[in-house]
Amino acid sequence: MAHRDRWASRATFLLASFGSAIGLGNLWRFPMIAYDNGGGAFLIPYIAALLTAGIPLMMLEFALGQQFQKSTPGSFREVGRKWEFVGWWALGVGTIIVLYYAVIMAWAWDYLAFSLREGWKGDPQGFFDRFLGLTEGPGRMGGIRWAAVAGLALTWGSMYWIIKRGVFRVGKVVLFTVPIPIILTLVLAIRGITLPGAVEGLKYYLTPDFSALLRGQTWLAAYGQVFFSLSLGFGILTAYASYQPRNSDITNNAFLTSLADTGYAYLAGFAVFATLGYLATAQGVPVSEVARGGPSLAFVIYPTAISLMPFAPVIGVLFFLTLLTLGIDSAFSIVEAAVAGMRDKWKVSQERTTAWFCLFGFLGGLVFTTGAGLYWLDIVDQWMNNYGLVVIGLLECVMVGWFYGTRKLREYINEVSDFRVGWWWDFFIRWLTPAALGVALVTTLAQEFRAPYGDYPTWALMVGGWSILAIIIVAAAVVTSLPARAGRKEA
Repeated sequence: MAHRDRWASRATFLLASFGSAIGLGNLWRFPMIAYDNGGGAFLIPYIAALLTAGIPLMMLEFALGQQFQKSTPGSFREVGRKWEFVGWWALGVGTIIVLYYAVIMAWAWDYLAFSLREGWKGDPQGFFDRFLGLTEGPGRMGGIRWAAVAGLALTWGSMYWIIKRGVFRVGKVVLFTVPIPIILTLVLAIRGITLPGAVEGLKYYLTPDFSALLRGQTWLAAYGQVFFSLSLGFGILTAYASYQPRNSDITNNAFLTSLADTGYAYLAGFAVFATLGYLATAQGVPVSEVARGGPSLAFVIYPTAISLMPFAPVIGVLFFLTLLTLGIDSAFSIVEAAVAGMRDKWKVSQERTTAWFCLFGFLGGLVFTTGAGLYWLDIVDQWMNNYGLVVIGLLECVMVGWFYGTRKLREYINEVSDFRVGWWWDFFIRWLTPAALGVALVTTLAQEFRAPYGDYPTWALMVGGWSILAIIIVAAAVVTSLPARAGRKEA
C-alpha cells in the first residue's frame, strides 16, 4: 500500500479538527442567530440539532475517511463508483468558499495594521466603505483595491507555507493557531464584561424567549448553524480522518470536536454582546440599533467600540489577530481537503499541487477585492452554504443510509471507538437528518422564489449563485470521469 501521511498524535488530529470547525462564523454568526431565534432559549434547538445531525454526520465523515484511508472523493468511490462525483462536488463548493473566505482574512490583515493608529477613528462605516471602494451594486465592479490584494497575497502565501509539507506542518501550526484565538477571545470577553453597559448587551444575547421554540424557523436556523459551523459537507473531516490509523477512535473525537465548537461559539457571544452593550451605552442607543452581523460587526461595529475603549490600539490588535488565527485554520483545512483529493487520484506531489491551488485561489479571489466584491461575496456565500453544502449533506445521508448501509458503518465505528453507538445513529442518518436538511432546503428555495435574495438583480443571482453551482457540478462530473493514475504517490 502506498505511504499515507499520519498525524503526529491523536491530540494533533483533534486540534486540527477543532481548528477547521472553529472559524470566523463562530465569532459573529452564532451570537446573532441566537439572538434572532430566542436568545438563551436557542440553546435548546441548537443542542438538539447538534445531537441529531451534527455529531452523527461528523461520525459518518470521520468513519469513511478513516476506514478507507482516502480523501473524500476516494472514500465515496469506495462506497460506490457513482458517489465519487459527490466527493468532488464537496471539494468544489469548498474551493469557491475559500476564495472569498481568504478575502475576509485579507481585510483582517489590513485592519490589523490600521489598528496600530486607529485608522478608522471617527467614521468606521465610511472608512470601511472607502477601504473597499464600495460601488452602488454588483454591476459596477469599480477598481481593484490593492491593499486588499496585498492582504490576499499574504493569506495565500501563509496557506502555501503551511500546507506544502502536508499534515506534518499542519500538525505543528495548529498547536499555536487553535489555542491562541480561544485565549484571545477569553481576554476580549473578560474585558468586555467589565465595561459599562456590558450587562445590557448580555441580556440582549441571553434572555430566553421560549415562544421562539414554537417557530419552525428557529429549529431550521439551529440545524443550519450546526451544519455549517462544524465544516460538514466540505470534504475536510473525511480527508483529516484519512490521516488517522484505521483503529483510531471515532465517537469520542466527534463529540469532542462538536462540543469544542459549541463552547467556543457561546464564549464568542459573551465577547461580542458585552462589547455591543458597552457601545450602545456609550452612544445612548438601544442594543438593537448596533447589533448587526457579518462583516459589519467585524469591520464596523467592533472598530467603533474599540475606539471608545482604553488602550484601543492594543484591543484592536488583539481582535484582528483573533480573526486571523480563527480564519487560517478553517481556510487551510479546505485547501488541504482539495489537495488530498487531487493527490489521491493523480498521485501528484503535495508541494506542487498546493502551489497551483494557491495560485488559482489568489487569482480567483481578485474579483472579491474590487469595489463590488462585498456584493458578490454575499451572493456567492448564500448559494454555496444554503444550496451547495445542504445538498451534499443530504446526499451523504442517502449514500450511507440507503446504499452502503448504516449498520455496516456503525459496526466499524463501534469496533474502533471507546464507546458504542446504537440503533439511534442508523435512524438519524437514514431518516431524521435527511428530513431536517430536506425541509431546510425546500424552505430556503420557497423563500427564494417569493423574494429574491438581498434585493439583488436577478442576473446577479444567476451569475453569482446558480451559474457557479452549475459550474461546480459540471466540473465534478468531468473530474470524476478522468482516469486515476496508478502507482505510489510522490513524497
